[in-house]
Amino acid sequence: MSYIQIPQLKPLYPSHYHKDFRELLNFVAEEYNESKAFILKHKNKGEVSYENISFRAFRDDAFAIGTAMLKKGWHGKRIAVVGPNSYNWMATFFATLGGVGTTVPLDRGLPYEELESSLARSYADVLVFDETTHKEMVEKLQAEGKTLVKEYISMKSLEGYENLNDLREQGKKALEEGFEDYKTIPIDENAITILLFTSGTTSMSKAVMLSQQNILSNVKAMEATENFIPGDINMAFLPYHHTFGSVGQTVMLARGVATAYCDGLKYLQKNLVEYKVSVFFCVPLLIESIYKKVMQTVKKQGKEKTLATGIKISQFLLKFGIDIRRKLFKEILDQLGGNLRLVISGAAAIDPEAIKGFNNLGISAVQGFGMTEASPVISAENDKEHALGSCGHAMLGVELRIDNPNENGVGELIARGPNIMAGYYENEEETAKTLVDGWLHTGDLAYADDKGYVYICGRKKNVIVLKNGKNVYPEEIEVMISNLDYVEECMVFGQPRKADDPLDLAVCLKVVYNPNVMKDTYGATTLEEVEKVVRADVDKINDTMPTYKQITKIVVTDEEMVKTTTGKVKRFEETKKL
Repeated sequence: MSYIQIPQLKPLYPSHYHKDFRELLNFVAEEYNESKAFILKHKNKGEVSYENISFRAFRDDAFAIGTAMLKKGWHGKRIAVVGPNSYNWMATFFATLGGVGTTVPLDRGLPYEELESSLARSYADVLVFDETTHKEMVEKLQAEGKTLVKEYISMKSLEGYENLNDLREQGKKALEEGFEDYKTIPIDENAITILLFTSGTTSMSKAVMLSQQNILSNVKAMEATENFIPGDINMAFLPYHHTFGSVGQTVMLARGVATAYCDGLKYLQKNLVEYKVSVFFCVPLLIESIYKKVMQTVKKQGKEKTLATGIKISQFLLKFGIDIRRKLFKEILDQLGGNLRLVISGAAAIDPEAIKGFNNLGISAVQGFGMTEASPVISAENDKEHALGSCGHAMLGVELRIDNPNENGVGELIARGPNIMAGYYENEEETAKTLVDGWLHTGDLAYADDKGYVYICGRKKNVIVLKNGKNVYPEEIEVMISNLDYVEECMVFGQPRKADDPLDLAVCLKVVYNPNVMKDTYGATTLEEVEKVVRADVDKINDTMPTYKQITKIVVTDEEMVKTTTGKVKRFEETKKL
């Protein structure tokens, strides 16, 4: 079997390996002590106040909740948690992993039937839920009784339910009375203690089996790779039920970074300013949106030439080690809070123009590649090693190969290391397909350049195989289309040219456009006018590509596509609709 080995990243920054989550909790409590770990906003009758919770207080909260769980006899139980990102969500997650049992993080956006199915398939014993988003679903779950869940715990006060604060107080009392089993109970770092469902963009979600070693080996690798500074402020935007969200949050705690919470997508820019956010984990869709808005503001102010000149000057000075970007572009950076210095993108391909644009302004923007099955990061860039359009080198401790490369060096990306899952829960067939001789077959096609940077071409299952044998990678074209200022999202897919010849595929495009940008910038208000603008731009892009890759059919709409909660388009559902 032929393959191309990809070099690993070298450690650049301080890192620690923690054997288990309880050890990590004790480390951050001692290392960062009374420094703020979380910034919580409280609203009461129009009044806004802020509460800072220290690293030591977070450890003590997790220990108290975990102690109460043990007192209730939950040792070895499976504890599911569902709800929007919150301090209580993370406290539940850490309390469970600190010595109680197995955590089952669930997508807050699941419809009732999928939530019920996930609870049943994971054999969850306990459900900790957000009372504002899941009260009605919990009542229905209790009434129908189709799962094994016996205990329902509300995150905050809710009539008829025990809540997390009750557990916290019970645990504190037990600790004061000398019950310290939680602090000493053995933790097997190699045991399966995390059941995490994949996002299911093309099929039914699978429950990934992860250990504490899987997660914490990846935490160490991320610490060693990215420049996180104690005292940084992070905004937890990626959902915690997603590995990039929960593991990213764990890295923030391990490196002494404070975390604030976003009030919602439409308040994102306001919150960046409000909390003076300096570090931001994000999905490409959001980063591209932020960058487009910044550039639209520059355009409206008539400062495009001024910005272009400033970039040329700053890039010239950088050659001599002189960096004036953050001073030169202070007015733009202030729109994002003034402190934003590091943006990390994952979960999908990002438009290189957005990455380049942020870096031009003095914000280090990098991207990585990962998947739930790898806990999650497999490769990444950092502020010292990056190449436009790539997702960096293999992470520290991760072996990465291009398997069976073709004449262009493109093959399936496979990975092996301490971060790789044990398999899919109760799904030996899918496990056998994905894990072969210890290697995780990612299902992504990629190639590496002569410096070892990895470039993702796209999912194997998404590749459009044309009648002439040529391969078209949809994601490659989507990145170019998404750079158009009016494009909210897009999808490239193959569709038969004629009903009687299913093998003769045409390269097609679906574009979701922004009506305001279309109207204000292009004067296009009718669908016919919008289609004309899109077709003209697509023709220009077609001119830059080989004939076989060129888009022949276009579908234009302002209706949002069906997506997962991490912003990935559900291609199967969208193709079915089309």
